[in-house]
Amino acid sequence: MYKLGLTGSIGMGKSTTASMFRDAGIPVFDSDAVVHQLYGPGGKAVPLIKAAFPGCVENDAVSRTKLSEALASDPTGFDRLNAIVHPLVAEARHEFVRQAAIKGEPLVVFDIPLLFETGSETGVDGVLVVSVPAEVQRDRVLAREGMTLAKFNQILSRQTPDSEKRARADFIIDTSEGIGAARKAVDELISKLKRRTNQASH
Repeated sequence: MYKLGLTGSIGMGKSTTASMFRDAGIPVFDSDAVVHQLYGPGGKAVPLIKAAFPGCVENDAVSRTKLSEALASDPTGFDRLNAIVHPLVAEARHEFVRQAAIKGEPLVVFDIPLLFETGSETGVDGVLVVSVPAEVQRDRVLAREGMTLAKFNQILSRQTPDSEKRARADFIIDTSEGIGAARKAVDELISKLKRRTNQASH
């Protein structure tokens, strides 16, 4: 089974690209969705975050607004939060891989926003980076509701620069050429990786 890590900075089209893999029948592990679950009512992270960040849990779920405020006032909180969330995400990922192996899937995708930042590239066979020119990225992100230039710059400061991601990638898809071109690139990559898995298993 080939494990493909999918990443890209904010506004690069990573979520859209992940959906293209899903549409093609490839299992996709979505870290953000898992975190959403962990933060939701009854989520495994809720009691832990309640203890580490008092006042950030409302109605048995993590209040992202309150948590963001807590982290903004005390940036050292990021390490505490990561120490809670990362092991739980890793547990979910392990179960995802186990299920895919049982089904004999030749290819799985891990949608990991901070793949290089968290050292997650060591757990995959190859990395696909989605990218667009800087001005396209900026226009896309600033068009989002509630986004400001200051917020955008703060997010960028916590992400590995796009040029470095591209340099470390095994595969790159430029999503600035439209959905059709991106989907064609995804389909070609799926065929290539499935061929590689078949050859390896013979």
